[in-house]
Amino acid sequence: MSKIIEVNSLSKAYDGRIILEDVQFSINKGEIFVIVGGSGCGKSTLLRQLIGLEKPTSGEIRVAGMDFINARGKERKKILNKYGVLFQFSGLFASMTIEENISLQLETYTDLTREDIKGLVKMKLASVGLDGYQDHYPSEISGGMKKRAALARALALDPDILFFDEPSSGLDPVTAASLDKLIKELNSSLGSTMVIVTHDLDSILSISDRIIMLDKSVRGIIAEGTPEELKSRSDNPKVYNFFNRKPEL
Repeated sequence: MSKIIEVNSLSKAYDGRIILEDVQFSINKGEIFVIVGGSGCGKSTLLRQLIGLEKPTSGEIRVAGMDFINARGKERKKILNKYGVLFQFSGLFASMTIEENISLQLETYTDLTREDIKGLVKMKLASVGLDGYQDHYPSEISGGMKKRAALARALALDPDILFFDEPSSGLDPVTAASLDKLIKELNSSLGSTMVIVTHDLDSILSISDRIIMLDKSVRGIIAEGTPEELKSRSDNPKVYNFFNRKPEL
């Protein structure tokens, strides 16, 4: 399998306090790659480095072979054009309709006509089960539907890599399972690489191809593998307890 993201010796500190230290892993093209761990382990910090919201203190991130950290101008834009991001709280603009939220991406980054944009928005909403909701405002739809609308927006530019920050956060179990099913279907139909930060164990076990688990005591990765490997065959008590819902003594 070809690697689409490579992280080498990545460290991140805030005001001298080290959160991540010498983290190293790679993500294969087309896989659902999940980042897990307890509170304060650095999951969100790592995601911010991967999507370019922050710059690591040291280390390297390569995306499709390109140096992401040091990329500037057109080269950086080329990398970011490969990205779609679904933020934890959807990030939809409350004053805009669902159609306007998605259109904004297309108006900003493409030269498509208004009519073409309208058709593409309809297609993206249909792909997440929301066709017909173009004229609704975020306040008029449920939490699960907001996540789907935000996912349609993340898909607007046909990204190679989709990043999800706690996609099932705030959703009831049935709605969360429905979103998990949609993520798997989109991964299968589009072939997009999906990088997901979550603490939802049901979601982790049902959608991931491969997982890394972070732990704050080592400021990095304590386990890497498939859901089955980490749930059934790990000899690390922290990993076993996490994946089997056992309290730490």
